[in-house]
Amino acid sequence: MEIVLAALVAGLMGSPHCIGMCGGFAAACARPRGSILLWHGGRLTSYAVLGAAGGLAGGAIPGPGWVAPAVSLVLLVWFAASLAQLVPQPQVALPGLVRAGVALARREGPVARYLFGVATGLLPCGMVYAALAMAIAAGSPLLGAAAMVAFGLGTVPALTLLSAGVQRFAARGVWQRRALATLVLLAGVWSIARRPEAPSMHGSGDVPAAAHSPSHHLPAQ
Repeated sequence: MEIVLAALVAGLMGSPHCIGMCGGFAAACARPRGSILLWHGGRLTSYAVLGAAGGLAGGAIPGPGWVAPAVSLVLLVWFAASLAQLVPQPQVALPGLVRAGVALARREGPVARYLFGVATGLLPCGMVYAALAMAIAAGSPLLGAAAMVAFGLGTVPALTLLSAGVQRFAARGVWQRRALATLVLLAGVWSIARRPEAPSMHGSGDVPAAAHSPSHHLPAQ
């Protein structure tokens, strides 16, 4: 469960970035009362689906048990570097997603707010990609979904308490973003390093019991 804990910590540490990226969406869902929870529910649904897909992909990677964590580590370093603006951030977006999000943002009602959260959770985001790398390392759809939901829950408090004063802490400066990326990278590396290793393919190496039999040490008759 270290990966789930690391994903939760990543969400908490990444809250300033989330305020900068999704603060406007959260503010738009602040009214009527309860809408923000529906929006969060939609985001968490998307994260769970992404995490399950990532865990399934990680479990399907062929080769020894260390291959999936190695792939996850490469992705984690890449996504953390993009979060720190050291390399271009990958733009993986579903066709029509932005248009659907805009249409849902203009609509009222619980269903629209929930679906708006679903759309928000699928938008390109370096933090989400970094958390998804941890889900891939999990190698299990269930554990991958749990890791992504934990990541989403880590961002809930800051986005729920969003206000004009809180936005001052959004990680907009390059050095703030790089410090955040470093913390997320450390959390991800820790979780991957703690992943149980695959069972050894070697024999047990036990010495036959006959080799230790007392009869071998009896003096010759």
